[in-house]
Amino acid sequence: MRSTSLLFSLCRCFQFLLYHLISHQRMRPCARWGRSGKRFLSTFLSLLTLCVLLLISSKFSPISERPPPAAIQDIKTFHKYSINCSAIYDMDPVEVGKSLVMRKQPVEDKDASLINLTSDCTFFMKARGYDDVCISEEERDYPLAYSLVVHKSAWMVERLIKSLYSPSNIYCIHYDKKSSAEFVSAMEGLSRCLPNVFIASKLESVYYASISRLNADLNCMSDLVKSQVKWKYLINMCGQDFPLKSNVELVSELKMLKGASMLETSKPTEYKMMRVQYHHELKDAHFEYLKIPMKTDQMKAPPPHGIEIFSGSAYFVLSREFVDHIHSSPVVKDFLAWSEDTYSPDEHFWATLARLPGVPGEIPRNHPDITDLMSRTRLVKWEYLEENIYPHCTGQHQRSVCIFGVGELRWLLDYGHWFANKFDPKVDPIIIQCLEETLEKKQKLFRSMASTTCH
Repeated sequence: MRSTSLLFSLCRCFQFLLYHLISHQRMRPCARWGRSGKRFLSTFLSLLTLCVLLLISSKFSPISERPPPAAIQDIKTFHKYSINCSAIYDMDPVEVGKSLVMRKQPVEDKDASLINLTSDCTFFMKARGYDDVCISEEERDYPLAYSLVVHKSAWMVERLIKSLYSPSNIYCIHYDKKSSAEFVSAMEGLSRCLPNVFIASKLESVYYASISRLNADLNCMSDLVKSQVKWKYLINMCGQDFPLKSNVELVSELKMLKGASMLETSKPTEYKMMRVQYHHELKDAHFEYLKIPMKTDQMKAPPPHGIEIFSGSAYFVLSREFVDHIHSSPVVKDFLAWSEDTYSPDEHFWATLARLPGVPGEIPRNHPDITDLMSRTRLVKWEYLEENIYPHCTGQHQRSVCIFGVGELRWLLDYGHWFANKFDPKVDPIIIQCLEETLEKKQKLFRSMASTTCH
């Protein structure tokens, strides 16, 4: 914009000079330059000097189409709601009522707006605050690795990374090969702009409850093992997860594990054992999943190496030593191959590996069950356990899982888990915004009490 304006002014300037020179010659074609001629010549030279200065300005002044720094703070990235989150936490009836009205008409944040914002990385990092991050010495010396398996809602992925962000961490994004072109472009924009974010080198078409979901995490894991970052723990996330602890809190709590992993692992029920006792085939499904593993009548051989099956979830917090061990173990490789035709293998794979004799941080086979409420990796509210174990869902249910509403804010923050699932801005955008604000305040508070380094 600035270069175009300068060029236009320059052209008008020379046009003006040429016009007056021609006019003067027409008026006095044969006359000698008198007093009026001298005045004209003086004016002509002054204007010529001005044009030359304008030319120099256009050539050597820095050209930028960005707004001034003060304006960047006002750039609208994703929609913010006018709500008092402290009052929501205290269950103030007026503020909760306001939030219920707001969530009836949520503002959808388009993937295209994130694509536009990341087209200028300097501008993106300034607008979202990535360029001015202070980390404690404890965070700097204790980097974490993340595997993000995602397929939609680009802004939710960015907000998830932002809430977990530390320059010392490393983030691998695995997007579904079936994702929209806009979503893929937005993920590539994030990886281009943020130096510690990258796209997995191998991508899967992910189908619900199939081996592809497990492979997506394994692909990121393989890349992260090769990374130059000396991360201490690997944590996997999906697009509907959100942290309940700030990065500085996570580092502090992970240190207390002293190399042990944190994940759910229990004796499987008879129903869940059927998932691994029979061969499953990936078949077309006439609903949202497109394809899903279907049970056949063919019995499977027992697990290799006498492995005893345990049940858990797809979510984990794994130590670097544990990851290095299973990444190079032939026993784990055989178990993975055996699991390929099971139903939802990610829900027994990690839970079983944690019980393998000799793995770093081994959980003995005779150790009592570690349930989802005991493992702090993910806080999930199941519909069939509401009222008996935890309060009723204030959002809505999807496949028997609660998509959280603002009524869960206090419960989520006070329960003690590190992460929770599920969140959806189309169901309740207010709780996501309130979690963001709470985590940002916590991060600033903890870092203000520690020795920090700013980037």
